[in-house]
Amino acid sequence: MPEVKPDFPREWVEFVDPADPDGDRFRCDITWLTSSWSCIYGNGCQGIYAQTPHDGCCSEGAMYSDKDDEKRVLKYAAKLKRSEWQFFDEAQPKRKGGKLNISEVDEDDERKTRNVQNGCIFLNRKGYQAPGFTGEMGCVLHHLAIREGVHFVETKPDVCWQLPIRRSFEKLDLGDDEVLQVTVIGEYERRGWGPGGVEFDWYCTSNSEAHHGKDPVYISNAYELIKLMGTKAYAVLKEICDARMEARRQASPKLLPLLQVHPATLLASKGAQEGASR
Repeated sequence: MPEVKPDFPREWVEFVDPADPDGDRFRCDITWLTSSWSCIYGNGCQGIYAQTPHDGCCSEGAMYSDKDDEKRVLKYAAKLKRSEWQFFDEAQPKRKGGKLNISEVDEDDERKTRNVQNGCIFLNRKGYQAPGFTGEMGCVLHHLAIREGVHFVETKPDVCWQLPIRRSFEKLDLGDDEVLQVTVIGEYERRGWGPGGVEFDWYCTSNSEAHHGKDPVYISNAYELIKLMGTKAYAVLKEICDARMEARRQASPKLLPLLQVHPATLLASKGAQEGASR
C-alpha cells in the first residue's frame, strides 16, 4: 500500500494544562492520536533503508535529549549480559573502571548512541548467532525492560520511546506582554528527522501498512503520553479523543470526511474491507 503525502488536513485541540491552569497549554493532533497506527517492527516493518530492512528505524543510533537521558541509558546498559547483547564486548570500557563505550558525538557535535556495523549499538541483528548467545532480534534495551518488569520508557533513550509521537514547544503571544508556552503533541513525520528523512526508503507513520492497530494511538501509547504530558493532561486528552472516536462510529458516510481521519488509517481500513469482501 502507498505512503500518504504530507500536509493533509488535520484536526487539532488546544486546552489549558490542568496541572497549571494559569499557565501553559497543550495543543494535540487529534487526527494522529486517533489513528490506528501501531509499531510493526518484526511484523512487516521495511526499515528506513532498503538495504537493512530488519533494522527498523534503528539504523542511525539515537540522539540523547540531555545528559540525564544518557546517564539513565548507561545505568540500564550496565545490566545487560553478554548472552543477550550482540555488541556486549564492543561496549566495554576502554580502560578499567571507565564507563561503557556506548556513546559518540555526531557531525553536529551532538551526543548519541554509537553506530556499530551500520546500526545502533543496542540493536541485535537478525540472524546473529554466537556461542552462548540467547538474545532476540531488535532493541536489547526493549528486551531488558521486559526482563526487568518495567516499561521500556525507563530503559530506552527518550527519542526511541517517544517515537512516533513528537513533542515540541511553541510560544503563544496573547498580547499585553502575556506569552504562554504551548506543548505540541503530534505525529513524528519523516520530515521531523530533518533533511535525512526525505531519503528514507520507507517510513511507518504515513504508511497504511502500519495502520492496523487494535487500539488508536492515544490508547496504545497511553503510557508514553502520560510521561510526556502528565496524568491530568492525558485525562483531558483521552476524554476528547474518546468523544471523537464515538462521533466517528456514529457518523454517516457523508459526515465522516469532516472528522479528519488520518488518510493512512482510511487506506488501511479500505484495504481490509476489500480483502474481507473477496
